[in-house]
Amino acid sequence: MWLPLLQSPIDEVRIPLFKCLSAVMPLILSVQEAEISFGAKTLFKDLAFTIQDGEKICLIGQNGAGKTTLMNIITGVRELDVGTRWQLQGASIGYMQQEITPRADQTIYEFVFDELNPENKNDHNAYKIEKIVEPLELNIHDKMGSLSGGELRRAALARALVEEPDILLLDEPTNHLDLSIIEWLENYLRAYRGAVLCISHDKAFLAAISNKVFWLDRGKLRVCPKGFSFFEEWSVMVLEQEERTLRTRQKNLDQEVAWASRGVKARCKRNVRRLDQMKAERDRLRADKNTLGRMLARITFTPQEQAEASSRLIAEFYNVSKTFHDPSHPDKPERVILDTFHLRLQRGERIGIVGKNGTGKTTFLKLLIGELKQDAGTIKRAKDLSLTYFDQRRKDLNPKETLQRNLIPGGGDYIDVMGKTRHVCGYLKDFLFDPKMASQPTDTLSGGQKNRLMLAKTLANPGNFLILDEPTNDLDMDTLDRLEDILASYTGTLLVVSHDRDFLDQTVTKILAFEGDGKVEGYIGGYSDYQAAQKKEKGPDVTAPNGTAKKPRESNSPKRDKRPQLSYKLRYELDNMPEKVAGLEHQKKQIEERLTDTTLYEKDQATFLALSLRLTDVTQQLDEALARWVDLEAEAATDES
Repeated sequence: MWLPLLQSPIDEVRIPLFKCLSAVMPLILSVQEAEISFGAKTLFKDLAFTIQDGEKICLIGQNGAGKTTLMNIITGVRELDVGTRWQLQGASIGYMQQEITPRADQTIYEFVFDELNPENKNDHNAYKIEKIVEPLELNIHDKMGSLSGGELRRAALARALVEEPDILLLDEPTNHLDLSIIEWLENYLRAYRGAVLCISHDKAFLAAISNKVFWLDRGKLRVCPKGFSFFEEWSVMVLEQEERTLRTRQKNLDQEVAWASRGVKARCKRNVRRLDQMKAERDRLRADKNTLGRMLARITFTPQEQAEASSRLIAEFYNVSKTFHDPSHPDKPERVILDTFHLRLQRGERIGIVGKNGTGKTTFLKLLIGELKQDAGTIKRAKDLSLTYFDQRRKDLNPKETLQRNLIPGGGDYIDVMGKTRHVCGYLKDFLFDPKMASQPTDTLSGGQKNRLMLAKTLANPGNFLILDEPTNDLDMDTLDRLEDILASYTGTLLVVSHDRDFLDQTVTKILAFEGDGKVEGYIGGYSDYQAAQKKEKGPDVTAPNGTAKKPRESNSPKRDKRPQLSYKLRYELDNMPEKVAGLEHQKKQIEERLTDTTLYEKDQATFLALSLRLTDVTQQLDEALARWVDLEAEAATDES
């Protein structure tokens, strides 16, 4: 819901209206007419926004647009130069930041316990910590100094969630998380009672949790009244409307508006084009029924077939086994990473690698490139292999050197990019760096900027075999779009380890799923295809949202004679429920369509407010009707049995 307060300050006329709206969704925080400057540079001017109870907001914008500053305004750490900030008395704010500095000797329990309010720091509230830590697959007795990057991330998430604050701020919460934990977090946040504001590059995650978008665009905060899944369509409409307004006023078209509009439209078209390309390739692979078998099985060829296969072969694993023992946990048994594993990697294949942390994804990559030795079996690699490896730890970057020297270690102003000579400043612009930053020391960059620089270094000459280990961490969406575009045109063999589901859908045609205990399964398609295959293997879900057994619905109006024990009143209610739900869905859609008009508030504030209130009411009625429908069908199914 887009509130009128986003456009102008509170005044006597509008306070009653605001209170009326807050009665439906209580206001927690308001910032009005705010200004923030850093030296001579003004980052925000006339900034205005509100956060209401239950809102799930995603905050997006380019690196440097002010996302972290906005978070700090919400927490109160960053004071406003001009303007007012109001917070509901007694409201709490929790903040999961990207970087944390725990004491190495702290246990996870102690680290999370420190976040509890003083009045709650007692043994009675220990259950809160265990309730949050358990689904994040952490041991509360482990020391913070012994945790991996992914485990540290989960501990920071547990610390932010434990008090269930009224406003929960999350900065890239999915970085280094397993897909299963990301899905758990999605469900947790959807049911979260308070407000959530989240920065993330993970498009699928944002689409799953959000019902509003804060977009930082050229110094302005724009608000999309629906979730991220609607954002691209909405942003195109907003920018096109801005262009039309400028033309109507007979002014010169603002070049920034034209550039932004072209950029958003181009990104939408590229996304569609890439998905179409991947779909066509996946369909081709599915048509060849043996393609997956050839990848994951040892096959006997005739001499001619063997010669042809060898010419296309990048690497081959035959009967490879590998176990891993963690010296920091001598009491734990050895973990099986690979068990008599077979794999044939052909030239031009595009493979995504998924699995929980600890199932062996990184170990597999190190075996593939020769950094680790297998316990048994053989690994063959093509003699002409030209391998490039993107390491998520960015070991190939020298933090004391400049950006330019990291790209060109031998010195000079020009870099070879896939056979073409480019000036280093122009190449840096491709990755959204200001050319003036070329002489800047690398250790002054943010985490996201370092990732962009590492990608620029990796993709300049990726060779015929490119391995990317979690390349999307800390990237903004424009850089992610640039990376997806480069990979779409890459003709070599591609291996990607990623927890970003949309990114995998955009870039790969096969999935290798590491499932633990040495089990590795292959699937044709992207992550969505893998997920669909997993659901199909597990069978249909026959559990209703309230936990009761639910019979699959065969029609919108089941016959009455199949429910002899259901009362006439309940039977009548159930038979008419499809029509009721359809009517509410139609009302909701009509209201949402009217609220997407970006000029409505300026033209008719009263109508805008009335529609916003009506949308909340209809949404609540629809949720209640759907829940009632499930209950009635469960009761009917019980009668049948």
